[in-house]
Amino acid sequence: MLRWAIAFFVLALIAGFLGFGGLEGQLAEIAKILVFVFLVLFVVSLIFGRSGPPAV
Repeated sequence: MLRWAIAFFVLALIAGFLGFGGLEGQLAEIAKILVFVFLVLFVVSLIFGRSGPPAV
């Protein structure tokens, strides 16, 4: 998911460089949402991922 966020961020930078203002804003917004979702899932996996003894 972080790869998708980085891809949309790079596309937003390219769109901004080429002068596509509306597209740049939309791609940047998608990238922000994906980064937020990634961070939430990362924190949840840190909290619940180590909730028991290791399996042998």
